Amino acid sequence: MDLEKYLEDLERRIDADAEEALLAEWRSFVTGGFRGDIFSPRRPRSAPPSLEWPKININDAISDFDAMALHQLRACSESLEKGDGRILCVRSNYGTGIMSSLFGADLFVMDRAADTLPTTRPVGGREAILKILDAGAPDMRRGLGGRVLDMGEYFVRLMLPYPKVSKYVHIYHPDLQGPIDVCELLWGSELFLALVDDADLVKSFLELITDTYIRFMRKWMDAVGATPGPMSVHWSLMHRGTVLLRDDSAMNLSPAMFDEFVAPYDGRILREFGGGAVHFCGKGDHYIDRLAEIEGVYAVNLSQPDYNDMEKIYRHTVDHGIMLLALDRKEAEEAIARGRPLHGRVHCW
Repeated sequence: MDLEKYLEDLERRIDADAEEALLAEWRSFVTGGFRGDIFSPRRPRSAPPSLEWPKININDAISDFDAMALHQLRACSESLEKGDGRILCVRSNYGTGIMSSLFGADLFVMDRAADTLPTTRPVGGREAILKILDAGAPDMRRGLGGRVLDMGEYFVRLMLPYPKVSKYVHIYHPDLQGPIDVCELLWGSELFLALVDDADLVKSFLELITDTYIRFMRKWMDAVGATPGPMSVHWSLMHRGTVLLRDDSAMNLSPAMFDEFVAPYDGRILREFGGGAVHFCGKGDHYIDRLAEIEGVYAVNLSQPDYNDMEKIYRHTVDHGIMLLALDRKEAEEAIARGRPLHGRVHCW
């Protein structure tokens, strides 16, 4: 696959002044300098491509480095064409099962027609978890690990001859989920009984997962030449800190269970890497006060505001300096219409 012509196209279209201005706007927002209602920056102009960028099926991308590169860089091309406010970025895009695959979980690839990222199958119940614990720290190149790390290094080499692409296309960290999500991916739905019936075993497993997350994240940062910084790019957004954790499984837990099985492990990772952001799908208003108290939580991304008591969400996020990223615009506009102050801490596309 001839990637050179696509990289040359991006290099020609990237306007350094426009990218610097956009990044400056994001940095101001992240550090509390935005004074409007909804933060929604845009580039000053569009930059259409000089050639047609092919659409790459994700099944092709996960099996070929060049296809993965083109799949990710195409999104950068689209942002330049639209002139939107998305920060240019790429990642090793191998789905939610990266961490679980390190522990031996089998990959589950969707049918090609779905064009959807893969995940992994659960390894089984208690006995399988005990075997993983007995084995201890996994090889960082097991499962998808080697492919993810090698793809990160490949991005660096690929972009190096193109100064503007190298500078303005950020390589962000892969989807490592969060400890409780990885735990559910490996254990399966029986986890939710084990939280009550076998809490000590769950905690031992979460400790191993958290240790492995930290080790793998360090390997990733070495692979792409990254260091923990005051700000990071993820999903074309910018946030304080380094990591973006996913806590989708937490929607099934009580506030007390969040304190016991989520907060300590998220907190370890956030402290290790200078803080970051947390994403959750579904309902999270029942534990948002606990989430907001974890040291290093600087931003929250939630997918379904309509499932949540948003006043409670606002009260424990924007009222205390925690940003809401990529919030549904309709929800933000409705909050403003009813006189709810957002304090310049809400971003919408």
